[in-house]
Amino acid sequence: MSTAPIFTATPVISSAQISTANTNRDGTGTLADIATGATNGTRIDRITVIATGTTSAGMVRLYIYDGTNNRLWKEVPITAIAPTAAISAFASVLPAQALILPNGYKLRASTHNAETFNVIAEGGSY
Repeated sequence: MSTAPIFTATPVISSAQISTANTNRDGTGTLADIATGATNGTRIDRITVIATGTTSAGMVRLYIYDGTNNRLWKEVPITAIAPTAAISAFASVLPAQALILPNGYKLRASTHNAETFNVIAEGGSY
């Protein structure tokens, strides 16, 4: 056990684009790797989900993969938006997550509807 606080040493910004419809909540189907835990662990502080075009009501799902199983961690509700020059595409920021991914663990994502989203994780590795 450390008697002094530790901080992340290497900044991490990792991302993936998801677009294949996956209505499963059990961790099966098409999932994209967003971030992977480094040797001494990786801390995810913020996750951004942003659409690249029109969206309909649905869900983006985030999973934690432990090397064997995908476990549903969070669901991000998606609202219907038709972006224009004056209307922004759907975006959601999940701040202050403080998710710690141990070595080899992964943060994964899927989209309920066949719509394209960029999922971006920001944090640091220890």
